[in-house]
Amino acid sequence: MNLKIDATSGNARACTISLTHGDVKTPVFMPVGTQGIVKALDYQDMLNLGAKIILGNTYHLYLRPTSPLIKKMGGLHGFSNFPNNFLTDSGGFQAFSLSKNTKQDENGILFKSHIDGSKHYFTPKLVLDIQYDLNSDIMMVLDDLVALPNSNERIKLSINRTTKWAKEAIGYHIEQKAKGIGTNQNVFAIIQGGTNKEFRKLSATELCALEDYDGFAIGGLSVGELNEQMYDTVEYTVQFMPENKPRYLMGVGTPEDIIEAVDRGVDMFDCVMPTRNARNGYLFTSFGTLRIKNAKYKLDKDPIDPKCDCYTCKNYSRGYLNHLFKAKELTYFRLASIHNLHYYLNLVKNARNAIINGKFKEFKREFYTKRQSCLN
Repeated sequence: MNLKIDATSGNARACTISLTHGDVKTPVFMPVGTQGIVKALDYQDMLNLGAKIILGNTYHLYLRPTSPLIKKMGGLHGFSNFPNNFLTDSGGFQAFSLSKNTKQDENGILFKSHIDGSKHYFTPKLVLDIQYDLNSDIMMVLDDLVALPNSNERIKLSINRTTKWAKEAIGYHIEQKAKGIGTNQNVFAIIQGGTNKEFRKLSATELCALEDYDGFAIGGLSVGELNEQMYDTVEYTVQFMPENKPRYLMGVGTPEDIIEAVDRGVDMFDCVMPTRNARNGYLFTSFGTLRIKNAKYKLDKDPIDPKCDCYTCKNYSRGYLNHLFKAKELTYFRLASIHNLHYYLNLVKNARNAIINGKFKEFKREFYTKRQSCLN
């Protein structure tokens, strides 16, 4: 991996990350493809949207169709036919989101499959072995994620486990590369610490001292804390992260969250929000959020957003989408997902252009002015 800083505007930065399956321009939003593809879309849709990297889910792909099968089919790229980059997460978030079916200890996480009840023990080494099979371009290492608010004791335990596992993972990755395994794959560590500044400093300092990591992520946010707490934590944490490696804020978030984090120096983002909200009838526009199920759109001939040039807006009206949503037609999911992802990908693209032109502060002010003039 190579990261080149193309421009800065305040703390915001525009970078180029060179990966095996193509360059990624930042700030970048990574659509979430849990099962190896984004819900309701195919790889051609993703190419048409201009996605250079999408996120796959290690835990889910391990269980179904299984990582050995994906390896036999040519890894995620050969299996899905998506030619650009993949980032795969570690399973740490699933231990949080499926907490009733998981149990952590000092050496890993025991999962009870949500599919058939079978038990699986994720360790730092196994998580990487799965991702070697997937052949993802960026691999996340196992971390211990906790909900907020939480006790200082539990957060400190999370940091200790995450650091321990990160050390085990990077040592194992170096050994595997010496054997010719994962030589074109990059590995990121995940900073924990809740919203406590001293804890964040501790976690970031310990992990960023492991210089063989290719990048670092800020984890453990957007899990129950207030937005301002998240923004303050990101701003404080970034100062301990190296400038010459990518900075990834995991699982975030709203358009406002992304712009605030870009302003604080973050490069990479992922979130299910654009596709999940699309399926539930909430469509992002430059002027606010549009609820397509509302009766006032029944006879509306306008596109979702008159200023949007996505496939959906160029071809279909609000009235037609209102009908598809109420009729529960599957085509609605595709058309709405295309629009919302286009909005997110265009948002970070425009943010990058503003950074390159030294006008990010102006861009941010204009963004808020438009977003606050809601349609509904």
